[in-house]
Amino acid sequence: MSASLTLVVLMAVMYAAGVYVMLERSLTRVLIGFLLVGNATNLLIFIMSGRPGSSPIVTGTSLGDMVDPIPQVLMLTAIVINFGITALLLALIYRSWWLAQLGDEGDTLTDEHAAESADQADDAFRSSSDDDDAIAESLDEFERGDGATSDEDTAARKTDAAGRAAASASPRHGEEKR
Repeated sequence: MSASLTLVVLMAVMYAAGVYVMLERSLTRVLIGFLLVGNATNLLIFIMSGRPGSSPIVTGTSLGDMVDPIPQVLMLTAIVINFGITALLLALIYRSWWLAQLGDEGDTLTDEHAAESADQADDAFRSSSDDDDAIAESLDEFERGDGATSDEDTAARKTDAAGRAAASASPRHGEEKR
């Protein structure tokens, strides 16, 4: 295959536009320029790959009829590299946008738990482990068949638990409220 003049001109325009756009200060424009240059490189490899022919994997064809697989491998590699760098640039764009939204604070956001003491942190950790234990117990009850199987059973259990909680909160016989 002889190189088509249209493909060569398109490749040159993509390289020129990509380099021109990459020279801007905006990361978004750098990303767009990099995508243009990457696609122009794929087009260059395609143009330089030579004439079309049969697949090199098929048996029974002569060596003269086969296509060189190296340009195809290079093009696939260029696509993967282009994708990886695009993902990196998108992460950088997002991070710079996030830091711009924070303003003067930057990365120095205050810690919402800084005022807590070690005892309060231990109590919070214990309460979350108690929650995990309660969930595990509930799942075990359900697997044994002791658990609630309908909405009515669940409502009855909630009412029963609320009644027990109210009874334990009320003062016992002979005790005074303070």
